[in-house]
Formats: sequence, structure tokens, C-alpha cells
Amino acid sequence: MSTIVGLTGQSGAGKTLISEVFERNGFGVINCDHIAREVTSAGSECNRELAIYFPACFDEELVLDRKALGQIVFADREKLDKLNSIIFRYIRKAIDDRIEELGRCYEFILLDAPTLFEAGADKQCDIIVAVTADEKLRLKRVTERDGIDEASAAKRFASQLSTEFFEAHSDCVINNSGSREESELRAEQIIDIIKEGKIGSK
Repeated sequence: MSTIVGLTGQSGAGKTLISEVFERNGFGVINCDHIAREVTSAGSECNRELAIYFPACFDEELVLDRKALGQIVFADREKLDKLNSIIFRYIRKAIDDRIEELGRCYEFILLDAPTLFEAGADKQCDIIVAVTADEKLRLKRVTERDGIDEASAAKRFASQLSTEFFEAHSDCVINNSGSREESELRAEQIIDIIKEGKIGSK
């Protein structure tokens, strides 16, 4: 049976960099952002359900306007919770299918999931690695990457779990506020520990 490592953390913390290091070191990678896009593809069952609660975010062919949805849910916690309660069911099912598929080929699988805890996908993991970074640096990364203003980014941050939560609920933490080389070295150290079996199942 494969060892499942959950990779999570804050927006703008730099999870993509860390995920790439794990992949280079022989991990099968499941990218939950990609899964979320798959389950919300045009006309999907998930979209039909979401359109009941967020009709303004869909056209006649049930194509999701992700920017419009983000503006709604990141400004209203109740609506974000409703979105999550729907979409996470579809995401968890897709994760199960992908784990079964990759488990035939890989001893170690990385579940790259920004909302690992919120989705309840942490229960599918043997080990959890969190990526954090200083808030000012994350703000700069997110505004440049997503083309949004600082106020919108701050709303997104406010809807997410705190650094303290990730530190308390993860087996390993990578602070990605320094250089790329430092973060990659830390990731490789964690990978060695995982492969040596020095971190037990949760």
C-alpha cells in the first residue's frame, strides 16, 4: 500500500515549488487544483448542483465563471461554506479514484491540496507537510500571480486557516520565505525522512 503525503498550506506560500521537488524524487502527484477544475468542468454534475445556489456564476451551458464565484464566496463565509460542502464531495471521490490509480505504480503519493483540512482529505493521508510564508511575501505573490488587488487577496487570506493551525496539525512545516534553494533543501530533507520511514502513519 502506498504512503500518502498531504501537501497543504497558505495561498502564496509556494506549494508548487515544493510539489515539484517531491515529483522529482519519485512521488506520484495528485494536484487537487486540477481535480477541482475537472469536477467543475462545463456541464458537470457538480456544476449543476452549484448552479442552484450560485446561478449568477454560470451561463446556459453551465460554464463556471470562477472569478465571479471567488468574489462572492471570499466575501461571505456562509456562502464559502456552502460552496465547500458541495464541491468537496466531488473532489474527495476523484481523489480516491486517483489514489487507487497511482497506487499501482508508486510507493509514495503526494496529495497537493490547498484545502486539505477543509475538505477532510487529511484523513486520507499518512503524513502531512505544510508550506507557510510571511504574509507580506504571500500577498505580493498572489497579487502578481492571480492579477488581483491587495484587498481581494486579503479577503482570501482571511477565509483560510492560520499559520498556527498548519504548524499544529502538520508533521512537517516548510517556511518558504527564504531562497528557493533553502526551501528545496528542506523539502529534500523531509523526503529522505519519509522514505526512511522515520515519520509514522497518523
